[in-house]
Amino acid sequence: MTIHKEGTASIGLAALFVLITNGLVRYFWGELDWLTTAWLAASLIFFFIILQFFRKPARVFSVNPKHVIAPCDGKVVVIEEVIETEYFKGPRRQVSIFMSPINVHINWNPISGVVNYFKYHPGKYLVAWHPKSSTENERTTTVIKAPNGVEVLFRQIAGALAKRIVWYVKEGQQVAQGSEMGFIKFGSRVDLYLPLDAKILVNLEDKTKGGITVLAELK
Repeated sequence: MTIHKEGTASIGLAALFVLITNGLVRYFWGELDWLTTAWLAASLIFFFIILQFFRKPARVFSVNPKHVIAPCDGKVVVIEEVIETEYFKGPRRQVSIFMSPINVHINWNPISGVVNYFKYHPGKYLVAWHPKSSTENERTTTVIKAPNGVEVLFRQIAGALAKRIVWYVKEGQQVAQGSEMGFIKFGSRVDLYLPLDAKILVNLEDKTKGGITVLAELK
């Protein structure tokens, strides 16, 4: 396992915070051994929490044009038929995955194809499980068109803690299933909108592994 490039600045700031605060505690309250030891332990725990946010696990991906793979680690919290209003403007099967702060925060492309549509939406920071987070929170919308013409839409959605969404795609770009699409710092959620005839292969509360778990099979 390595550290993702998106963590460089945050990890550097966290390390600086640990060094400076421990130096100040020792300078002003160095005679209180219990306090310096307790602060050292607490600050190191804080540092390792930040470090694990940006871990990049080694994974072996397999490409299958019939499969829609999970774009992130997390837990399946929504499986339902909805009306998608931004791009399709019609009924689609929605599958949503909640990313907790302890999950890997990388996002992967769920299928191979061409990015037919991309848009960034500034917005609020409601908790990720709020019903309006999909339409009111800061988010991105990406649509990938597979070689057979099937389109899959997915959204990166910021939550109460996630204050930065990163994406590596643009319209017209060719992407491969399992390649990195972006990153959401400190957890949130990803929504996918699939054709109604897609066979859903996961259930509510299932845990997903980004780039590995097969969410659905396309007809």
